[in-house]
Amino acid sequence: MSSLGRASAIIGAGTLVSRITGLLRSIVLVGVLGSVASEAADAFTYANQLPNSVFSLISVGILTAVIVPQIVKATADADGGNAFISKLFTLGTVVLVVVTAIATAAAPWLVHLVAGKANDDVLALATALAYWCLPQILLYGLYAMLGEALNARKIFGPFTWAPVVNNIVSIAGFLALGALFGPVSTQAADWTPEMITVLGGTATLGIALQALVLLVFWRRTGLAVKPDFRWRGVGLGNVGRLAGWTFLMAFASLAAGMYQGYIVSEASGLGASANVTANAWLIFMLPYSVIVLSIGTPYFTQISAHAAAGRDEEVRADIAQSIRTLLFFIVAATAAVAAAAIPASRVFTDNADDAQAAALVLIAYLFGLIPLTILFIVQRTFYAYDDTRTPFWFTIFQCVLIVGTALGALGLREAGIIPLTSLAAAVALGQSIASIVQTIVATWLLHRKIGGLQIRSWMAAIGRFALAGIPAGFAGWGALVLLGGVDGWTMADKFQGALGTAIVGLVVVVVYLGILALLRAPELKAAGALARRFLPGR
Repeated sequence: MSSLGRASAIIGAGTLVSRITGLLRSIVLVGVLGSVASEAADAFTYANQLPNSVFSLISVGILTAVIVPQIVKATADADGGNAFISKLFTLGTVVLVVVTAIATAAAPWLVHLVAGKANDDVLALATALAYWCLPQILLYGLYAMLGEALNARKIFGPFTWAPVVNNIVSIAGFLALGALFGPVSTQAADWTPEMITVLGGTATLGIALQALVLLVFWRRTGLAVKPDFRWRGVGLGNVGRLAGWTFLMAFASLAAGMYQGYIVSEASGLGASANVTANAWLIFMLPYSVIVLSIGTPYFTQISAHAAAGRDEEVRADIAQSIRTLLFFIVAATAAVAAAAIPASRVFTDNADDAQAAALVLIAYLFGLIPLTILFIVQRTFYAYDDTRTPFWFTIFQCVLIVGTALGALGLREAGIIPLTSLAAAVALGQSIASIVQTIVATWLLHRKIGGLQIRSWMAAIGRFALAGIPAGFAGWGALVLLGGVDGWTMADKFQGALGTAIVGLVVVVVYLGILALLRAPELKAAGALARRFLPGR
């Protein structure tokens, strides 16, 4: 537990700083480009999400699912895995170059896929920015390959700290855009080639520097990676078969996400659309990234090692322990974000009315936070057993649900049951429903695969956390009402919104821990031991 705690502390600290600077990046972007009903903000969101989407396709589809377990196994080779990893990295780089070239050439078609319901001016600006942003696919891929190799060698820090560099460069780029061309028009038709160059160029420069940072730490791995195009006879065929299923799985998720964006693009320039959805997702992902990735990533490495050694009983114990630990923190985070959704959204919007519209999208996403936390461990346990086919099928099932719920939201919009301004929230709620069902199915399938998952133990823990989290959430909402509610001082500007969010969140956490203490929840002791690992000198 000691090594897991230290690893979680390193990842958690880096992820926290990265996410905070990412929040600042989004705040500055809103200040320069606007948020709700801003054509320019939506166009940049569409363009900048394209390389992120393709990177997710590569990262989830190949790197996370395949690279970490394979590198862990390769370390047992006589050369420490040097030959295998060299061939793997060479092949990966070739694939990235080809994918990047194809995606950049296809920029107009990709933009239409994700924003086809937007007006022509938004589509034109998004396409121009996409030509600058799509080369990020190669840079993201190199960053991910290097970072996952570092993680597999239990060097966790650089991968989580490097994005801070990207965020700082992006902030500088947004400020430069505002200084050179301010006030920046929110109308897409008003943008000039010079404005596009500043915004798109700095966005890609930040990703390049993010990848470069990891090279500084590469020597710690002890690996001497060099170009090697002799790919036959070293087991890459098995890697390809594993990656094939995960790649198809990630592609299905990407397609479903693009369809969601396509539907939401109808509201671009009129109400909550791509930019609002992206910022709501950013807030949603903050606790997931800081808590789930920082604690769960070292567990994944440990689960991979135990699975490779055939120690199934220890894998089952790892699953139960990791889920209980993660949910202890994530339930508190869910309650805090739900209670503070409106002031938190005010940080990323221009006025109180826009904050309420954005908060609706955020709350719709929050229903999926706890299921996604469980799914993180369940899905990666399949990967640890070199089973990527089963996750493919339960993800396909989720994608069908996502598309179905998005179609349902569109039908409700066209029938006049929900307004255009609520379309994004309806799509987000569909995402959460799909995640809940997917997690139930995935857990059942893993139970069938490796036997008992000690489900009763962590379901009992969920019950305790809910008994504490629900009243804690109401206490947080009560604190917001005492601060003036949705018309109070917390809605006056971004700074006061952030301060109000902190106050509400603090109330939720105090009440949550107090109730768990009264219940004598056994997870308090374990979580306290883990939290102490985050303190300096521990």
